Amino acid sequence: MRDKISDILLESIQVKEAILRTQLGKIKEIADLVIESLRGKGKVIVFGNGGSASDSQHIAAELVGRFKKDRAALPAISLTTNTSILTAVANDYGYDMVFAKQIEALGGKNDVVIGISTSGKAKSVLNGIKQAKKMGMRTVALTGGDGGELAKIADVTLIVPSAVTARIQEAHITVGHIVCELAEEALS
Repeated sequence: MRDKISDILLESIQVKEAILRTQLGKIKEIADLVIESLRGKGKVIVFGNGGSASDSQHIAAELVGRFKKDRAALPAISLTTNTSILTAVANDYGYDMVFAKQIEALGGKNDVVIGISTSGKAKSVLNGIKQAKKMGMRTVALTGGDGGELAKIADVTLIVPSAVTARIQEAHITVGHIVCELAEEALS
């Protein structure tokens, strides 16, 4: 079992080392978009399914509350938390529309929208990003593997160089933490 634990940790480290070598520019682009949006009185809108839903809530919480220092709250919302909206939209329009309808209702021109999908193939996330683009918002995709369709449609895409869902999710929250820290530093 110790060997298995070691292998998992090493695999996670290797994925993050690959991000360090290849994705610093993308992380900076994402942070710049978030900072620009918040400076422009916009908000950060984040969403995803399953573990990515949890990541979206985590990122929004770090911005609204605090990451490392006490400061004014930064406007951010995760679209995965209102079960009445999620179930009503899923029932009336289909699950593929749960994020798009919320963006239509809550999104504004200065907002930045972050869609998280480990495969880049989640239709609900794709439709959310498409709706944001239709409304003129800047869009970010956090994905993995080959990036799927999501990688092709977002303004800025960070593809975690792994096909293992757990490693992709670990990297997504690391990137989310980096963006939160950079935004906090720039805006407080």
